[in-house]
Amino acid sequence: MFSIYKKELQSFFYTPFAYALTALFMLLFTYMFASPIAKLESTNTLMFSFTEIFYDIIMFFIFLIPIITMRTFADERKLGTEVLLMSSPLNVAKIVLGKFFANVTVFLFMIAGSALFPIITEMNGEVVVSQLICAYIGFFSWGTMFIALGMLISSFTESAIIAAIIGEFVMFVDLFLDDISRSAFVSQYPKLQSLLTAFAAQPRFAYFSQGFIRLSDLVFFASAIIVLLCWTYISIERRRWNRG
Repeated sequence: MFSIYKKELQSFFYTPFAYALTALFMLLFTYMFASPIAKLESTNTLMFSFTEIFYDIIMFFIFLIPIITMRTFADERKLGTEVLLMSSPLNVAKIVLGKFFANVTVFLFMIAGSALFPIITEMNGEVVVSQLICAYIGFFSWGTMFIALGMLISSFTESAIIAAIIGEFVMFVDLFLDDISRSAFVSQYPKLQSLLTAFAAQPRFAYFSQGFIRLSDLVFFASAIIVLLCWTYISIERRRWNRG
């Protein structure tokens, strides 16, 4: 598994790919951080929460995660390296996990830079550490779940662009799944409404953004990640058997 993990990391960090994504994320985070400060008068005191910044940046971040995951399996099929991968001594589970942990590492690399802003804030004000920790745990859980989802989508196609487009669409829908469940049309069907509410990730992340950690939310994200990785394993294993 480590060989796959190392190979995937090299494909990210030996090219400008990971650094460009990180720079874009930092640009978005800087804008969210500096925008309210720029509107202040010199005598005013600003009170804000980093949890709000993480909550607001989700809308933009759903366009970055599919870019991380779009090449996971799609490029292997397009470039013809999938045959070598499938014929390697590694089993499919180790291949999936190796790629998953590599994508998560890139994700962690992207958000690590944002730790600079709480440090700057602490030097000039006060940071509520408990809320900050909740925000990072929630954002990491949410992002990791969508990484697993993006990998599953990438396993269905040989086009990285198509994988990214479908991934962004699915994640965008999931972001508003709670709003859809409360719509007038869906409200007519209580069972459907309950189902959509159960699968909505946004309300669960909202609790993290408010500075709360609930065991049910952690279980939800962990279960979703495991299920999505299992589906990815089944998708790849099925294609492996079809190849004989």
